[in-house]
Amino acid sequence: MKTTSSWKDLMEREIGGGGGGVVVVDEGGIAKRFSIKYRDEAIFGLYTPFFVCLASGNLESDAFLHFISQDVHFLKAFARAYELAEDCADDDDDRCAIRKLRKRVLKKLQMHDTLVREWGFESPGESNCQNATSKYTDFLIATASGKVEGERFSGKIATPFEKTKVAAYTFGAVAPCMRLVVFIGNEIQAILDPDDSSHLYKRWIDHYSSEDFEAAALQTEDIVDKLSVSLTGEELEVIEKLYHQAVKLEVEFFASQSISQPTVVPLSRITHDISERYLSIFCDFDLTCTAFDSAAILAEIAIVTAPKEDLDGHESQLARMSSGDLRKTWNVLSTQYTEEFDQCVKSIISSQKVDKFDYEGLQKALEQLADFEKKENARVVQSRVLKGLNIEDIKHAGQRLILHDGCRRFFQRIVKDEILKTDVHVLSYCWCGDFIRSAFSSGDLNVLNVHSNELACEKSVTTGEIVKKMESPSEKLQAFNNILKNCNREGKHFKIYIGGSVGDLLCLLEADIGIVIGSSSSLRKLGDQFGVKFVPLFSGLVRRQRELSEGRSSDWKPLSGILYTVSSWAEIEAFILGL
Repeated sequence: MKTTSSWKDLMEREIGGGGGGVVVVDEGGIAKRFSIKYRDEAIFGLYTPFFVCLASGNLESDAFLHFISQDVHFLKAFARAYELAEDCADDDDDRCAIRKLRKRVLKKLQMHDTLVREWGFESPGESNCQNATSKYTDFLIATASGKVEGERFSGKIATPFEKTKVAAYTFGAVAPCMRLVVFIGNEIQAILDPDDSSHLYKRWIDHYSSEDFEAAALQTEDIVDKLSVSLTGEELEVIEKLYHQAVKLEVEFFASQSISQPTVVPLSRITHDISERYLSIFCDFDLTCTAFDSAAILAEIAIVTAPKEDLDGHESQLARMSSGDLRKTWNVLSTQYTEEFDQCVKSIISSQKVDKFDYEGLQKALEQLADFEKKENARVVQSRVLKGLNIEDIKHAGQRLILHDGCRRFFQRIVKDEILKTDVHVLSYCWCGDFIRSAFSSGDLNVLNVHSNELACEKSVTTGEIVKKMESPSEKLQAFNNILKNCNREGKHFKIYIGGSVGDLLCLLEADIGIVIGSSSSLRKLGDQFGVKFVPLFSGLVRRQRELSEGRSSDWKPLSGILYTVSSWAEIEAFILGL
């Protein structure tokens, strides 16, 4: 079957246009938009061993003192950059605002030792500028001096327009450093007990999560926005590159901090236990890896490639329903599924909630869901909506499918890692394994093992039947256990399962670490009903770091009844692989 132009249009509109990007939403000024765009990279700063240990309150004081000793070098660079930017600004209000920021930095330099003592530490005194510090400070001063890649200034940056550009570029390199520290301070502050005054680094955390420091960060961002108003699109791209580079250099600085104590991150590099195991990563597909549900996409392919109404009343060559009838049928099926799924979940959680983790009770309850899913799949087969699809159309749709930001990069790093002993498996209710394999076909990701249902085909055209291999939570768990059982490798498997739907619950709990991505209310409700605890990953890591520092066991164990939640793939990558 030939691919129609309307189908191509659908793929452009629904699956991402081949660029893999997402729709850009106006989020205010450019500094704000950049901070949102590069938030995932900021996550790697938060998940460094340094900040996980600091948040736990058990970071070794020598490491902290070395860290804050580098503040002096940063502050000096800021002061010089502000001085150069003030000279370049052509607006009195802008120069006044920049001058105030410079005075604030100079005052902080003068009071640095006092501030450190207020945090509860003796001043570390003079310290050599470490390599990771100088990378950022050299970059900042070069930018403030007009040495920007891709720019050619006349002489000594004499024209007012050139000066405005340099000032804008300078603040494009300053603002992300301020925003990154605010982000980390706020994230750590959010997980601390407000009544606990014993935390060793509480005053440092209070300082960088304070309204005063937030105000200073906002002021630098406001200046970026004001100075960039008259810039061209190309010049705004330069600011974005500088902003991004500053984020990367600052995160590298955090990651470079020397930590001698044992840590719980990154998981792949810690020396205790994990290095002697195979790391087996299991992952769901629909809405865990993808931004769209595969069932809806397969149905849409069927609809847009279906024949139009046969005006002569004769049956089409493929004996398929018309596109109009297919759409009506699919709408009925999807509405029925949603309504009956909600009813099924409600019937499970209508019983009395348990006080502690009840895995057996959860298993038994999910049998109701197994019956429901099998009935719904049978309904789809009987409807004939999946009949007559060309397998090449399905593969092409898979290749153009949008994966969640960071998903592809995470798996690419996993499979290319030469130190880790890893295998990766995708377990999915998806009706077509070729669709999943096509989505991961680029790069080295064809090594991922896909376990799912399949669409029966004759001469590369689907018959409408589903080869059913995985339709319920229990069958997904059986596949999970069979994979581990059939691995002919010596050593113990360390199992991580990443999922986001009710069908993943049993596997998530059976894994050594179960990571929930997304916001499925059904998964949360069922988990809560049977005593499952959902813990944000970062706070869970801080708790484990505290236990490790106190000599308590921090081993990960299956069937603990604890699942860890994340909002992005960046958190997963930062936890498992680090920077």
